[in-house]
Amino acid sequence: MHESHKSKYSIHPGSDKMYQDLKKLYWWPNMKAIIVEYVGKCLTCSRVKAECQKPSGLLVQPEIPMWKWERIMMDFVTKLPKTSNRHDTIWVIVDRLTKSVHFIPTRETDSMETLTRFYIKEIVSQHGVPISIISDRDIHFTSIFWQSLQSALGAQLDMSTAYHPETDGQSERTIQTLEDMLRACVIDFGKGWERHLPLVEFSYNNGYHASIKAAPFEALYGRKCRSPVCWTKVGDVQLTGPEIIHETTEKIVQIPQRLQVARDQQRSYANVRRRPLEFQVGDRVMLKVSPRKGVISFGKRGKLNPRYIGPLKILERIGLVAYKLELPEELKNVHNTFHISNLKK
Repeated sequence: MHESHKSKYSIHPGSDKMYQDLKKLYWWPNMKAIIVEYVGKCLTCSRVKAECQKPSGLLVQPEIPMWKWERIMMDFVTKLPKTSNRHDTIWVIVDRLTKSVHFIPTRETDSMETLTRFYIKEIVSQHGVPISIISDRDIHFTSIFWQSLQSALGAQLDMSTAYHPETDGQSERTIQTLEDMLRACVIDFGKGWERHLPLVEFSYNNGYHASIKAAPFEALYGRKCRSPVCWTKVGDVQLTGPEIIHETTEKIVQIPQRLQVARDQQRSYANVRRRPLEFQVGDRVMLKVSPRKGVISFGKRGKLNPRYIGPLKILERIGLVAYKLELPEELKNVHNTFHISNLKK
């Protein structure tokens, strides 16, 4: 079997191909099962061969918030053209319930202390301290200063698993829309992107969102904000006093129901293309890497680098579909928490 699998004349065939070749010359009891087991234990095959199965790990969604600006998401849009104020980054902060956003122009070199002042001025002063914050593993969000600040404020930090942007999908989708709107503004109106950013934020917040079946401003304040396309005449009947409070509260009750319908549709669509998989603490797994993106360096980046490294020991289960791995010393600078779709037995 060693000659038929690992020699230079065979070079790691799959179990079915190896069985078909061997059965013409040899036979022994339980031959096919033994060949399948032998190939399954080949470490080289585990490291280099692509999986042809559905991605593992069913879609797991965070809980629906119960009130406005209690649970938020945040991310950065980087590498933008520098403006006259030397801004080249936009800090995107999204309320997960109402979908309302704040777009804050910053610099990529801004310290965490500077960003914290923006955060308190734009978010805390207007909406209060959130219960939880979902973000990716940007160096700003993993800094000791940011984590100690949020701990002091009583906010829970929920960071995405490494190399799996699906966790903070709401902010990623918002960034996509933001970039499209900024491109359109630059084409139609010219000048720098920073001049258009306040009106882009207004347009986004005042526009209809399919998941909540309303505009974010409507969910936030009870009605859309006035714009040149919806002027009202003096004396028109408008909601005032208790009526607008009642309608705003009613919308907040309706929005979680609408979000749940949208989530159920998304989950049923996504899980058709996925398969359930679980590991236990202490199991050993192979970790998928992306040489093209330079996720983990092998000394040289290139197309012929292994698809997987390992086996690596599972130290802890994080939530339903993420695991913390024991990485070797040379990978100590890599985040050690991964989504299950990046792992295999």
